[in-house]
Amino acid sequence: MQLQTNFLGIHLENPLVLASGILGTTGASLARVAGNGAGAVTSKSVWLKRHAGRPNPTVVNLGKGSLLNAVGLPHGGIEEALVEFESFRRLSQKPLFASIAASNLAEFGETAAAVAELKPDLIELNISCPNVKDEFGKPFACDVKQAAEATSIVKKAIGEIPLAVKLSPNVTNIAEIAKSVEAAGADAITAINTAGPGMAIDIETAQPILANKFGGLSGPAIRPIAVKAVFEIFAAVKIPIIGMGGVTNGRDAIEMLQAGATLIGIGSAAKDGSEVFGKIAAEIAEFCERKKIKNVADIVGLAHKK
Repeated sequence: MQLQTNFLGIHLENPLVLASGILGTTGASLARVAGNGAGAVTSKSVWLKRHAGRPNPTVVNLGKGSLLNAVGLPHGGIEEALVEFESFRRLSQKPLFASIAASNLAEFGETAAAVAELKPDLIELNISCPNVKDEFGKPFACDVKQAAEATSIVKKAIGEIPLAVKLSPNVTNIAEIAKSVEAAGADAITAINTAGPGMAIDIETAQPILANKFGGLSGPAIRPIAVKAVFEIFAAVKIPIIGMGGVTNGRDAIEMLQAGATLIGIGSAAKDGSEVFGKIAAEIAEFCERKKIKNVADIVGLAHKK
């Protein structure tokens, strides 16, 4: 059966993509993930200039694969991205997606233009991280007008490079946000970012565990929310979706495909090792063979057919 996937003209060996921020801290780590079975990899979010992120502790393991994180998108800026991307390309031929972040609309445009010079295969516009909202107000993805404006600015800055806009589940109507960014020039939607924020307290000290007190929730706990979001977005737009949120095995990946995702992002499940990509790809192939499905693309959106 056929696992190879064409996404906006980008050829992937399978529909699995490393999500931004997990195992992708260096070019070498991105290449290791690619070598262990990911169809493509996404860089950690690139800022125009150095961004410190949050102080430790930044991650709480909630058990059963779910996490709270308040990392805050640390990055060294464009110079660091240049080193990371060049290192990755020396080690791997797999597609490289570049996530970008910024503190305001003008900076999104500047960052996008600078990252476009590094020639990633796709740029992912991160307007939905809940861990920077205390710095800059609510995420752009929570406002229809601002989400569209950020999309338009970035699309103009990057030219022909495909643009995926990463949306937040923390909205009343994610389909409306998706339609707004599609109209503004997005080529794809990434859904979803972490949910929440949530909180964990050390009951022995009666103190919040995270230095930031609150953090984004990821892992299996948010998968039903992610599946619903992808399902609603698929019905609302004509552009493809990178679906993510709590996918840990082949069954989860197939569910996301049936909801409407063309690619599947893997994040928290990769924290214990990138071998999970090969495992999930094999499980998808096994399902397709059992169901006599010849091409993985034939699964996309099946849950919408009556």
